Amino acid sequence: MRKLVFITGASSGIGQALAWRCYQAGYDLALVARRVQEMQQWADAHQLEGARYRLYAADVAEVQSIVATGQACLTQQGLPDVVVANAGISIGMDTTEREDLAVMAQTFAVNNTGLAATFHPFIVPMRQRGSGRLVGIASVAGIRGLPGHGAYCASKAGVISYCESLRGELRGSGVRVVTLSPGYIDTPLTRQNRYAMPFLTSPPAFAERALRAIEAGVSYRVIPWQMGVAAKLLRLLPNALFDRLLAGRPRKHRAPSR
Repeated sequence: MRKLVFITGASSGIGQALAWRCYQAGYDLALVARRVQEMQQWADAHQLEGARYRLYAADVAEVQSIVATGQACLTQQGLPDVVVANAGISIGMDTTEREDLAVMAQTFAVNNTGLAATFHPFIVPMRQRGSGRLVGIASVAGIRGLPGHGAYCASKAGVISYCESLRGELRGSGVRVVTLSPGYIDTPLTRQNRYAMPFLTSPPAFAERALRAIEAGVSYRVIPWQMGVAAKLLRLLPNALFDRLLAGRPRKHRAPSR
């Protein structure tokens, strides 16, 4: 019997790349996004076998929407072997701007609460089966706070800590929690950035390394590894030096004024 992987944020970027790599590796797919039409166009373009995938429309920011989608997957395709909470947003913010507080709330709703809600339907049945992989997509941006990135950095630091907590809760159950922290990946999300992106990695290269980490059941991995080294060095810098290093660095675009 083929394995099943459930992936949110599968309509573009690393979610889509990981879906293709998993399909090539023999997995059946449960793909989740708001934009079902884009997922269908991608599936058609890649000539996926109809019996090997299902598409689900869900808004990860809405807890009931993503929980219901997980339950639908259990009913229609069975219990996944791997669940990848990949859906995420990245928008610049300025705390002096009142509307940016809503940006922060939306970022947490997708990147944090949405991640936990993605895992929720699968934890009990995975425990009962005694196996499974719950994969949280964090970011190296969660290791140190970057000016203008407060919402995103805080949310990804939250993903790292949440997955670490969940890993402890599931210890000995046979269910592995895997935290993946991408560096800069060449996706529509990063192409708008106004600053240098060292060690920029293509989505297929990320997906290859990510699948190896998932199947190995590692607890935490930075992809590419060079960004992991850079992030650790940044973490070791004294605050005063870190602050001077980032002074004047271009900031992430804020949301257009409403």
